[in-house]
Amino acid sequence: MLRAGAAIGSRLRIVKAMPACRSLYAGSAFEPTETHGKLREMMRKLAEQEVDPQAKDFNRDERFNIPLFRKLGDLGVLGITVPEEYGGAGMDATSACIVHEELAAADPAFCLSYLAHSLLFVNNLARNGSHEQKREYLPRACSGELIGGMCMSEPDAGTDVLAMRTKAVRCSDGGFSITGNKMWITNGTLDGNTTGDAFLVYAKTGDPASRDGLSLFLVEKGSQGFRLGQQIKDKCGMRASMTAELVFDSCLVPASSVVGEIGGATKCMMRNLEVERLCLAAMSCGIARRCVEVMAQYSTERSSFGKPLKSFGQIQRLVGESFAQMRAGRAYLYETAAKTDLDSIPSAGAVGRLDTDGAKLYCGDMAKRCADSAMQVMGGNGYVGEYQVERLWRDAKLLEIGGGTNEAHHKNITRDLTGTGGRLIIP
Repeated sequence: MLRAGAAIGSRLRIVKAMPACRSLYAGSAFEPTETHGKLREMMRKLAEQEVDPQAKDFNRDERFNIPLFRKLGDLGVLGITVPEEYGGAGMDATSACIVHEELAAADPAFCLSYLAHSLLFVNNLARNGSHEQKREYLPRACSGELIGGMCMSEPDAGTDVLAMRTKAVRCSDGGFSITGNKMWITNGTLDGNTTGDAFLVYAKTGDPASRDGLSLFLVEKGSQGFRLGQQIKDKCGMRASMTAELVFDSCLVPASSVVGEIGGATKCMMRNLEVERLCLAAMSCGIARRCVEVMAQYSTERSSFGKPLKSFGQIQRLVGESFAQMRAGRAYLYETAAKTDLDSIPSAGAVGRLDTDGAKLYCGDMAKRCADSAMQVMGGNGYVGEYQVERLWRDAKLLEIGGGTNEAHHKNITRDLTGTGGRLIIP
């Protein structure tokens, strides 16, 4: 966990060189240390000056802004949770949430690609890979030279992930042959024609009909039998984040590509799910905060019946309730982040696991409601792209689906609560 005065990665020295943070929230759950405050200041400046201006064009064209993404490597945040010895910043879950919240307030789609790389690939490998694997891949991933993702979902296995059919069979030389299709893969393609650079791929190494025996493999672009199936276009939202189907047709990988233990990938998956869900909740908070800011400003500037919109009770309800919901979501998010240990494996009934499910469940729905309220306040102007609210509204919907559907969170929370008889130690 990050402590005040802790050393951070060389690329994040820019953060330490910034003026002292003057945030109202310094020392709070939102920014526990001065370093957290400086990180937020740096990311907000980047989001406002460089991420926001490009969002409309790249989302309209369904393109991924690779040069801007690689600038995140220059700033040191592509490996925000990676130990410094592998080129990362060595920061904590709260830091990861700060970066995701600030990026999502400007362009949730760009942020989603960042999440797939920095958490689903980079953090996953940092927590579960061998020293040799981390030494080979993480410096390039932290710099942005290599852009990665994670392959879990399949055409017939989404929420029921353990029902996946992709299998890996050991070859005579000790390597593995992977066969199957992976669906909805963020960063699956970066140009629409070829695959992304590298992926962590979940596959069955036991009985394909069994729900056990899950293993994790590193697969690089250009591997024999690995190819792009299709870029998935015309999505409701998150259009600047490129999504693909990836095909593994007897894809050959060496024995050294196994991440963790054969048959032990369920632990890898569970360890990474907590921070993924936290940062998806952080994205929701970024969307909600932007929507509250936009509707508050619009209600001040726009008049109707000779009065500013903000003077009407119906508008006041939408703005006021959205603000309260956004603040509640952020409080829940950062309280949960403060107690999240990136190296632990969550256990059934643990308050931390309940709260990562709970934070994502609440914040995902909250962001969608805030975006809907902003659109309602703005009327016809909220329905067109100029004010960006309609894009945030579309983007928000994915956060009730990706990383665990609302229904999956309902199931997980109820299972864990009833499994402990409801007796939780809640501070």
